[in-house]
Amino acid sequence: MDEDFGEVPDFGALIGAPTQPARPATSAPPPRPSPARPAPAGNKVQQPKPQALPTRSGPSAILVSARQKGNPILNHVRLLPWEYADIPADYAVGTTTCVLFLSLKYHRLHPEYIYSRIKGLAGKYNLRIVLVMVDIPNHEENLKELSKTSIVNNVTLVLCWSAPEAAHYLELFKSSENAQPTAIRSQQAQTYKDSLVEFVTAPRSINKSDTASLISTFGSLQAAVNATPEQISSVPGWGEKKVQQWTAAVREEFRIRGPAKKTASSRPVRNVVGREELHEDETEVLRSLEREQAGGDILGLDEATSASSTTKRGPPQEDEPGDGIMAALAKLRDKEG
Repeated sequence: MDEDFGEVPDFGALIGAPTQPARPATSAPPPRPSPARPAPAGNKVQQPKPQALPTRSGPSAILVSARQKGNPILNHVRLLPWEYADIPADYAVGTTTCVLFLSLKYHRLHPEYIYSRIKGLAGKYNLRIVLVMVDIPNHEENLKELSKTSIVNNVTLVLCWSAPEAAHYLELFKSSENAQPTAIRSQQAQTYKDSLVEFVTAPRSINKSDTASLISTFGSLQAAVNATPEQISSVPGWGEKKVQQWTAAVREEFRIRGPAKKTASSRPVRNVVGREELHEDETEVLRSLEREQAGGDILGLDEATSASSTTKRGPPQEDEPGDGIMAALAKLRDKEG
């Protein structure tokens, strides 16, 4: 056995031999990134620049001057916050919009107050509003005066009749501070269908379903416009009221003409004798009759003639004597004849 496998070392010697400590396994160093090659000069990648979000300028609350302490309209401002501030106006509802509050009862006692307040706002706000509380019965003359003042000083006059209404105006002005002009612009029809529906539903009682029934019955808008009321009444869902409103809408003129002025040719033709054709004695009688006609009595004419001559009519022409005078002249000529 020993010859076959050679010498076997002593097993005890192998166990007692000191063992060398195992070396800790060292990890391979991470591969170094290869330096990036510079991109060609013509194909540089530009990073987008960060843009600041639009922020609302100005406070979100209604600014109230210390002059307005105790004003009852502050108790009705509930939809938006408000706070006292040192401002030249009574209320600041935007960075460029202010409001001056005025009571007509106070304006009667102190008419110079509003003029001094408007003068103090010169050049500080783009939109200056005078909110007038109408709290007196006879207010026409005061409002006429304030209207002239608003035009001269370039201010906007807004009227209110109660404290809740005045508070609602303040909230409305503040909430519309950042609103776009399109918020109050009506939507325009984009398609032919929308334009058709907008045209047919112009009468108050006609709706969209009535438009569909009308066009499906006649096939086109032109045929519906030219149809008679009897034909329109056969449309499903169209009653007498809708037929009348539709017929009136498509038959009436687009341009309303005023009453035609009376011309010289349209006046009734009367047998008028000119003054130059009268004799001297008739001329004197004519003058005396004109003087008596001004006093209201024309040579004992009957009541019907005097009543008709005193009715209101346009100023007579200088070369045409009145009807009563001509009747008196006719009687005078009959007596002479």
